[in-house]
Amino acid sequence: MSAQPLYVNDDDFFPSNDEHERWEHQGYEMVVGLEVHVELATQTKLFSASPNRFGDEPNTNIDPVTLGLPGALPVLNRHAVELAMRLGLALNCTVQKSTFARKNYFYPDMPKAYQISQYDEPINADGWLDLPDGFRVGIERGHLEEDTGKSTHVGGAGGRIHGSDYSLIDFNRAGVPLVEIVTRPDIRHPEQAKSYVSELRSILVAIGASDAKMEEGSMRVDANVSVRKPGADFNTRCEIKNVNSVRSVGRAIEYEAKRQIVLHEAGEPVIQQTRHWDENDGKTHTLRSKEDADDYRYFLEPDLVTVDPGPEWIERVRAALPPLPAARRETLAAASGQPADSEPVMLVVERDQDAYVLDVGSASNGGDVALALKHVKEAPDLSTVVPAGRLAVLTSMESSGAVTATQAKTIVESMIAGEHERDPEAIAAALGFEAMDTSELESMVDQAIADQPEAWEKFCAGEGKAMGALVGAVMKASKGQADGKAVTALLHQKKS
Repeated sequence: MSAQPLYVNDDDFFPSNDEHERWEHQGYEMVVGLEVHVELATQTKLFSASPNRFGDEPNTNIDPVTLGLPGALPVLNRHAVELAMRLGLALNCTVQKSTFARKNYFYPDMPKAYQISQYDEPINADGWLDLPDGFRVGIERGHLEEDTGKSTHVGGAGGRIHGSDYSLIDFNRAGVPLVEIVTRPDIRHPEQAKSYVSELRSILVAIGASDAKMEEGSMRVDANVSVRKPGADFNTRCEIKNVNSVRSVGRAIEYEAKRQIVLHEAGEPVIQQTRHWDENDGKTHTLRSKEDADDYRYFLEPDLVTVDPGPEWIERVRAALPPLPAARRETLAAASGQPADSEPVMLVVERDQDAYVLDVGSASNGGDVALALKHVKEAPDLSTVVPAGRLAVLTSMESSGAVTATQAKTIVESMIAGEHERDPEAIAAALGFEAMDTSELESMVDQAIADQPEAWEKFCAGEGKAMGALVGAVMKASKGQADGKAVTALLHQKKS
């Protein structure tokens, strides 16, 4: 009998933290391809008139087609096709003639024992998605298919079937229209994977294809992970199923890559598997051996005809697409002077508040877009309760020096609370906010220098941190009414 191997494909195995670092520097690179399953925002299911609705009582949104009863025939949902086309065009895919196939496998939540999907002729093919940092991820395909039901395993640990007391099945989700978006194996880092999922989710919401709520399962990520030496052929991959948050996508990929590196270094094979990510223990665990396409015994669905949208329909869908998040970030960046991949721009576009910020800049009283961007980033509720014109007045007061940045922040809080009819000028007057006299401000700066000679000496020597102590002293003496920019300018003036 051969000796027990040092490292095995064991769910309980993982190296210590020291070994993490050691193996991470062995010259490997990870190779990742993502399969993202997205439920489409239709009113009804892909092949029947049952409602496509989350959260209803179990097994209430069902019908003979959903349950796969004998004689029940599928009828394709036109709106689902159009949403799939919309997504394909947003991802720079070729929208093409497509067919449906039967993908044969048995799970308890698959009532027909096969899934109607698209195989060799998907509706969307050969696209790409550019990430905010410019990295391009190739899109191999985006095909239409029906979702499965949902099993709930009661008892045991982690909600998994192994060790559970019994299972419950809800067929409400069965037949809900999905698009599965499959990337090429272009991703090389967990942060790229997270960025891809975030950008894709933003696009889905922007074009109205899906609500993309990962916490509700309307967007689910499978990650195919392998590792190799740079330039070498691809190695055996493992698939991590149904990861349901952006953070977990990064963690699961990183864990699985390190697990495989350890196996390679030990001379042990990586077995092709489907694995489950456990958020609680931070590990992937074996679910089953990984199937290949041949295992599903695909054949053409006999009850559905070929889908051929035609150029006119495709162009109508293309013309109706709204501006995508990347273009909106560029527009907001140009108006605010901030980089398109900066946190304020990214966050405000993700919240769908960029139009509000731009409205501040186009208001009749000429608001400051950069200041509006800052305030909306810090106070997300601002856009829902304060008209853009009122915020434009405040940003004009702030940019002119009539109020300081600190005072403006206080005014924003009062405006959100609805004080003085959300009029920034009335709020400023009620709070006694007035621009400080230049001579008074200079006197405070001189006093701060006299009180903190060591900080002044370090500031003059070029130590940037020393300036914070001096500015802080002036802000304290003025009870927050001094303009920080004016204080900084005076310090530099006196230094020179």
